[in-house]
Amino acid sequence: MRFIKSTLLLGAAATLSLAACEKAKGPAADSKSEQAGKASDPISSAVAAAPVAVSSDATIMVANADGTTKVVRQGHNGWTCMPDNPGTPGHDPMCMDANALKWAMAWMAHKDPPADSVGLIYMLSGGSDASNMDPWGTKPEAGHKWVETGPHVMVVGSPSLNALYPSGPQPDTTRPYVMFGGTPYAHVMIPVT
Repeated sequence: MRFIKSTLLLGAAATLSLAACEKAKGPAADSKSEQAGKASDPISSAVAAAPVAVSSDATIMVANADGTTKVVRQGHNGWTCMPDNPGTPGHDPMCMDANALKWAMAWMAHKDPPADSVGLIYMLSGGSDASNMDPWGTKPEAGHKWVETGPHVMVVGSPSLNALYPSGPQPDTTRPYVMFGGTPYAHVMIPVT
């Protein structure tokens, strides 16, 4: 039964994400100079992560260097968006539902994420990660490169779904894969175009 629920969730997430990408001018269509401008404004950067229907009334939160967070715009739709992380080479803002926010806050605090709490994260501007295996990696290991993923959605908190997809240090980012496999932060990355 859990397998069926996870499969249905994955299908629904992918369908919603693809529909949203087709209906709105996506961040991938922005020029590099437009993305650079958005990165300097936390609200513009953050809202680029999700379809306008999600991001227009989402709470905007920024992470401080000391790990604390600050709300820069209060939203009212249950979604929270965060701007680009300046510590990565790519433009990687994200928007998450309430369950995914709990997961992300646990990850940032190096605490265990909530169990059996499936959440969805939009990253329609793409993302760049130092490691596909180390949740807190700050630079690629020797012989590896940054993991660059184009526009995608993430399904967090679903171990049964994670079991269906491959993981590894240098994943094929054009197909669904698991990031941080073998850790409590394992999650499925689903590319969208």
